[in-house]
Amino acid sequence: MNPASYIGRFAPSPTGPLHLGSLVAAVASWLDARAAGGQWRVRMEDLDRPRCESGAADIILHQLEAYSLHWDGDVLQQSQRDDAYATALDVLKSRDAVFPCACTRSQLAAAPHNAEGEILYPGTCREGLPAGTTGRAWRCRVPDVSIHFNDRIHGELQQNLACEVGDFVVKRADGLFAYQLAVVVDDAFQNITDIVRGADLLWNTPRQIHLQTLLDLPTPRYAHVPLITNTAGQKLSKQTLAPALPAHARGAVMAQALALLGQTPPVELSGADPAELLAWASANWQIENVPLRPSIANAVP
Repeated sequence: MNPASYIGRFAPSPTGPLHLGSLVAAVASWLDARAAGGQWRVRMEDLDRPRCESGAADIILHQLEAYSLHWDGDVLQQSQRDDAYATALDVLKSRDAVFPCACTRSQLAAAPHNAEGEILYPGTCREGLPAGTTGRAWRCRVPDVSIHFNDRIHGELQQNLACEVGDFVVKRADGLFAYQLAVVVDDAFQNITDIVRGADLLWNTPRQIHLQTLLDLPTPRYAHVPLITNTAGQKLSKQTLAPALPAHARGAVMAQALALLGQTPPVELSGADPAELLAWASANWQIENVPLRPSIANAVP
């Protein structure tokens, strides 16, 4: 790839400050971009307004700067992009690729779940709304074929959306656009060529490729880095009370993040600050060394 054409991105949700798990994803994305001589952009995925915390976006940006993860260009905010998502939905409607759905959460409670614990939509409204009901959400029709993609870390993968996901939501019942539609529209808008993100989003990829195809949008390259867990095996998150990145010992935290990505700094960089560690790591980045399995976070010294 021509380095000038590489554009990566980090897209946190401002539901709280960054923790070690989100730092690992940010570092992987930043290193992949910088090692290729490319650009690295930041997008605030503040689409789900009820879950966003006031001031969290600013805190995240300050954390990135404090850890020497500097970005290119302006920060894109999904909360300002509803018109673009509405236009994309209109295109999907014109192509009969979506349909209104009247199902409530309680009505879907008895539906089977897929391997990721998501509801496998049973197709209740696919051929038309049941009598006496009104559409609440919009769902994307999925084909009964396997979508293949190559993940730069996990290799060749495939998923049959009809069997493993079902028709998925692109506009929610509360009027908010869904993540799957927004991320596809924004990746194309920002000319993203490479997506490096956490493995919790791995099986979102086939849905996004399906939407890219429907909307005549390019498909980026994908790489999904391992999750970071606590000692109980739970993914680090706000829900599992993951602590925010500390304002002290930033070099030690960055060194741990690099080691979790299979990029252990040399002994002579012991005690180095984040900028020095990132300079070494971007010159020595080897994505093939990133582990497949989740890693347990150690306490910050």
